[in-house]
Amino acid sequence: MIRVEDSSALQITFLGTSSGVPTRSRNVSSVAIRLPQRAEIWLFDCGEGTQHQFLKSDLKTSQIRRIFITHMHGDHIFGLMGLLASCGLAGNVESMDIYGPPGLEDYLQGCQRYSQTHFSYPIKVHTVQAGLVFSDSEYSVLCAPLHHRVPAFGYRIIEGDRPGSFDVEKAMQQGVPPGPLYGQLQRGEQVTLADGRILNGLDFCGLPKIGRKISYCTDTIYCQEAVDLSEDADVVIHESTFAHADAELAYQRLHSTSTMAAQVAQTAAAKTLFLTHFSPRYAPQSSIALQDLLLEARAIFPNTELAYDFLRYQVPRRPSHTS
Repeated sequence: MIRVEDSSALQITFLGTSSGVPTRSRNVSSVAIRLPQRAEIWLFDCGEGTQHQFLKSDLKTSQIRRIFITHMHGDHIFGLMGLLASCGLAGNVESMDIYGPPGLEDYLQGCQRYSQTHFSYPIKVHTVQAGLVFSDSEYSVLCAPLHHRVPAFGYRIIEGDRPGSFDVEKAMQQGVPPGPLYGQLQRGEQVTLADGRILNGLDFCGLPKIGRKISYCTDTIYCQEAVDLSEDADVVIHESTFAHADAELAYQRLHSTSTMAAQVAQTAAAKTLFLTHFSPRYAPQSSIALQDLLLEARAIFPNTELAYDFLRYQVPRRPSHTS
């Protein structure tokens, strides 16, 4: 897997890829998505030690703007209070929106009360339900309930389509004066020049850039909701706690196997699958290794990768619209 250094790219960084407890090489669950053109990070889950993972990466906690929590198990939330407190002490966060299941706001209030912690910036907690949980002019986030031992939600991040490149030279040739009219044309609008000519902005722009889609599904057993969240996704991040040989454990504990994750990606017609949230039982000296989980998944969905801590992945742009 190629590491990337383009800070303007839509980039995924895995900060924790172990399930339940950390290991020597893997912290517990957290994934950061850096959004292009807005110096903003969205964090998905925040297991214990996540702020330490930030310090070991090239990410800045000051850029965290939104945090999305899947469920209330400790390996997904025990790092949240510490991270929020540190951001407050640093004084470099203006505000924070946190999204998650029922009980999340009570948990944070209890942590504040018993630790005598006071945040120096506003925090708003949004209790999520199935459907749209966030939307602005560039991105939207959907969630759906997954199948786990406690209420758990998966998320789908959708980037809006963007206008194609604006042909400045063509606009100059047509006598369009630089200024606000350029912006109108780039947005695909019609403009009327001083001489009465009407120009269509679509004639001055390249093909629109199709928005990308990312799904984040953990913790869950195979379910239709995970498939729906992952439909036509450029990247599916899906838990793979167990190997196929341990499917009985997966059913008992409502976690996924490598093959279940691959079936989600295949059924959803996704582009790329990253397996994460691995049980520590698959250590290098074990009879089943993580490479075996990868081979199991690739037998169903070939474009599968194993996530590891500090893996960075740039989500490629899709081909432009042709019509």
